[in-house]
This record gives sequence, C-alpha cells and structure tokens, in this order.
Amino acid sequence: MFPFSRLVKRVIVEGSSMEPALAAGDRLVVIAPVRLRRGHIVAVADPRDAHHLLVKRVTSVDRHRRLVVVEGDNPDKSTDSRVFGPVDRGAILGRAVYRYAPTARSGPIGGGR
Repeated sequence: MFPFSRLVKRVIVEGSSMEPALAAGDRLVVIAPVRLRRGHIVAVADPRDAHHLLVKRVTSVDRHRRLVVVEGDNPDKSTDSRVFGPVDRGAILGRAVYRYAPTARSGPIGGGR
C-alpha cells in the first residue's frame, strides 16, 4: 500500500501574507516535493514555532547548504525569510498543488512566477 498520508496533506491559509495569489480560508492540497524551484508555494514549519505552519513562496534555493528562502507575496503583511532568514530544506512540509476550497476559487496552483 502506498503511504499517501506522508505524501499528501491539507492546509488552510491564514492571514493575508500570500494575497493576491492565496486568501485567508483557502484550503490547499500539499504534496511532499521532489525538487523545489523558485516560485513554488510551500507549507513550511515556522522556525519560531515548529507546531505552526506557514504558507509562502520559494524565492531562492541553495541546494549545497539545503537552505530555502521563503517570502509572502504581500510583503507588508508577511513574516518570512526577510525576518527569520532562510529555512532548512527539512522544514518544508510540501508544495501546494491544488486549491480545493472555496469552490469558486478551486483549481491547480501554478508553479512559478
């Protein structure tokens, strides 16, 4: 049996840090990433509180040191790598690939800018 529970997660966007791409209340399907790229939207453990997830966009990937810079699309409303620095690749839960709710906004999530 394929262990989907480790590869596929659901997350709910809180706050306005990712507007206009994502809004508070958007519900996302997140899959464990194979390879992160600039522009991917990811769920990442908050480095200040590992029990809290953040949804941010990847702006830089340092493959040698396994560091990822993540930023919100709405910088005035975002706490991100500009505040806490790059995050370890291991802190990334996965890449957002689909918004399933609200229904009027459902659909695939693009992979880059």
